[in-house]
Amino acid sequence: MEKLKEFGKKIFTVYFYIGVIALALLAVLVIFTVIMRYFFSKSWKELSEFNVTLFAFTTFWGMGINVIKNEHVMIDILYNTFKPAVKRVVNIINLIISLIVDLVFTVQGFKYVAMAGKQISMGMEIPMKYMYGIMPVSGVLCAICIIVKIIEGLGPEQPAVEA
Repeated sequence: MEKLKEFGKKIFTVYFYIGVIALALLAVLVIFTVIMRYFFSKSWKELSEFNVTLFAFTTFWGMGINVIKNEHVMIDILYNTFKPAVKRVVNIINLIISLIVDLVFTVQGFKYVAMAGKQISMGMEIPMKYMYGIMPVSGVLCAICIIVKIIEGLGPEQPAVEA
């Protein structure tokens, strides 16, 4: 079991750093684009479209990361009043609902890519399936992350660590 956990951590690290690299690239390209437009009146439709695509990529790619790291938005004022056993059940229910929503998103993403993916983009002039494809791909990755969290939640309860 420990080897499986170690393998999962390595896979997550790769997944996480793909997002970090994409976000860093986006930041550099946006700064470059603003400087070129403001100081030199230069603009490229290809770069603008790539920036929008990269922004969408980082947004969708981050879904699974937020699930694994428990960084998703949550109103927890009521949740924090629950006993640990109740919190565990509520968390599993929350994850199952999240999985259902994610699966709907993923199925619709595949349908959308099939429908609109043949069009050619205006800026980069590539099939839109490469741009829209991040939706179902990240949906599948997020579903895997949710399933991992459900399995963790169903496992033996971890003892509280004293500080």
